[in-house]
Amino acid sequence: MKRFNGFMHGVNLGGWFSQCDYSQNRFDTFITENDIKTISEWGLDHVRLPIDYNLIETADGTPIEEGYQRIARAFDWCKKYNLNIILDLHKTAGFSFDPGHKETGFFENTQYQERFYLLWERLAKRFASYFDDSQNELCFELLNEVTDQSYCKTWNAIAKNCIQKIRAIAPTIKILVGSYWNNSLASVKDLDPPYDENIVYNFHCYDPLLFTHQGAGWIEKMDTSFRFRLNSDYKTYTELTEKYCGQKGTVFDGFDPAATLDEKYFETIFAEAIEIANTRNTYLYCGEYGVIDRTNIPDTIQWYHYVADIFNRNGIGRAAWNYKEMDFGLSDARLDDARKELLKYL
Repeated sequence: MKRFNGFMHGVNLGGWFSQCDYSQNRFDTFITENDIKTISEWGLDHVRLPIDYNLIETADGTPIEEGYQRIARAFDWCKKYNLNIILDLHKTAGFSFDPGHKETGFFENTQYQERFYLLWERLAKRFASYFDDSQNELCFELLNEVTDQSYCKTWNAIAKNCIQKIRAIAPTIKILVGSYWNNSLASVKDLDPPYDENIVYNFHCYDPLLFTHQGAGWIEKMDTSFRFRLNSDYKTYTELTEKYCGQKGTVFDGFDPAATLDEKYFETIFAEAIEIANTRNTYLYCGEYGVIDRTNIPDTIQWYHYVADIFNRNGIGRAAWNYKEMDFGLSDARLDDARKELLKYL
């Protein structure tokens, strides 16, 4: 498997140009140049910049120049502080990972798909050569977190078409492609073989969900007061995952019910995706991973430690979710006394 140099240690800028109210105040103040400086001082090598289509085009698809200028300003800050960038399309017309956004029809509607291709052609024409005169590098991430498994075949075809259109403009830029079930590790195997040497397989890791999303109000069955320790036994994990996450008992199949979760859990769930990437000689990248801010800090650090060991041993690049707020903020005050330790594992 190829090592994703330059994108080994990163953080997301979620909530700035996506999952937001699209107000001028949000765009102007949520992330500033000083935040980019801080990320560089943390010793990270890149940021993942999620954007929603609303930033750069109107409801009818007309480009918004101010949105493109905002992206360019973010790129300039990253260039100044020697950070690489992944430009992630977090929401497109007709699709969002969050049903609350009420974006539907993308996988069934060719007009939405053509609009998606056109959006990426515009982004490629505007930014593909942005870092040619510097030491920094830019990657494109086609779409965040395809949801239903039923979209798999259609999404592979859409991704291929989009890559071909980008390649006509940017022949060698690295392009990230994730699979269904919100970019799950288990779905990596169903991505098409890489179309060229600059394709990156992208996944997200919030496993086990019961731990990383304890108390998360957006999970339908979750009790917001629920708290849970990382190194609990699998029997308890199985029972409470069904109760609070709605996931049946197959999630922890193969693990001894009496054993407690440890680094072997992560080695097991990562094994297939690592094998696929090795067999297909491509890059493997984790675009999001993290632990909700309801979790106790020692367990949070231990979780990051377990995951970092897998990443480092296998050359897997990653970007933690999230730099600021969004229920996972690494710069939030609650982590002030623990951040130095935590940064060892990003």
